[in-house]
Amino acid sequence: MALHKDFPQSPHAILDPGIRWFPADEALRETSMEKLMPPLVSQLRKKVKEFRDGGYVGAADTSKSLLNWWFNTPHLLPKADGTMVEFAYYFAQREALETIIYLYDVVGVQDKHDMMRFDASGLVSGGMFDETWRRFVVKMATGTGKTKVMSLALAWSFYHKLYEPDSQLARNFLVITPNIIVLDRIYRDFQGLRIFFDDPVLPDNGFDGRNWQDDFQLTLHLQDEVHITRPTGNIFLTNIHRVYSGEDIPPSPDDGNAMDYFLGKRPTGATTDSKVDLGMIVRNIDELMVLNDEAHHIHDPRMAWFKSIEDIHNRLKQKGAALSMQVDTTATPKHNNGAIFVQTVS
Repeated sequence: MALHKDFPQSPHAILDPGIRWFPADEALRETSMEKLMPPLVSQLRKKVKEFRDGGYVGAADTSKSLLNWWFNTPHLLPKADGTMVEFAYYFAQREALETIIYLYDVVGVQDKHDMMRFDASGLVSGGMFDETWRRFVVKMATGTGKTKVMSLALAWSFYHKLYEPDSQLARNFLVITPNIIVLDRIYRDFQGLRIFFDDPVLPDNGFDGRNWQDDFQLTLHLQDEVHITRPTGNIFLTNIHRVYSGEDIPPSPDDGNAMDYFLGKRPTGATTDSKVDLGMIVRNIDELMVLNDEAHHIHDPRMAWFKSIEDIHNRLKQKGAALSMQVDTTATPKHNNGAIFVQTVS
């Protein structure tokens, strides 16, 4: 599995689809590359390259402004010693956002049928998609900046909904983490909206005629500390094990932890075992985007976590809305049987 001879060393270099890494010997590139990649990725990389090279034609004005700010504008950030250093997002982070925006703005993806047109394998069927809402999976190795991708996707959705008259995106966000360690790390990044200001996520006021930083009004709610005071501008950050739908889902032997199924449900304590009532959240808002870190934990439609997200979507539909989008970031976008998530787009 050697790299192409022209593969660059810099993680910031823009990669041509023809020299990308794939899990086989270089001699098989021409005959087997598309067969060994997630089925949608090969075609999407080519389309997104055209989208990038063409100056993001077809993107909404808000999206185009953000893409140009993030990836085509020089950024100098202060170091601890007071000196300035140039900052640039990794290409993998850039391509993830470009792909999501291309699929939403240019392609107009609504459901699995819109996704299936990019299948290079000819083997993808509608039955491989468990969800009925927009779900994009981004494969990123541990340590390559999944939190940065989530922060960019969150800001894009917020501004798109705020500035674009017909936007179907959201200004409320449910951020789900796989465990308390990741929760604490993301909380440190999101507390006080730190990552959005420490990184060049928010354009300067006046950039392309918008007051970006003044308009970015969000409140972070951690775990059980949910106090919704306004219908938009909320980030709900929670550990996956605290998520439930407000109507108890019967435990299943296929759940990640089957103890409740075999031994009965444990009593709920006041702190460590308390839950986040997503039903309560949805009753108070009309728009929501879901962001999952290490999202291979939320893949099985039989699991309570998947059912909880499905329940949010169904409750929003009853109100004439829908779950705007689900973005999953994970290093291992695979089912338990080893099959890749067909929703993998980058």
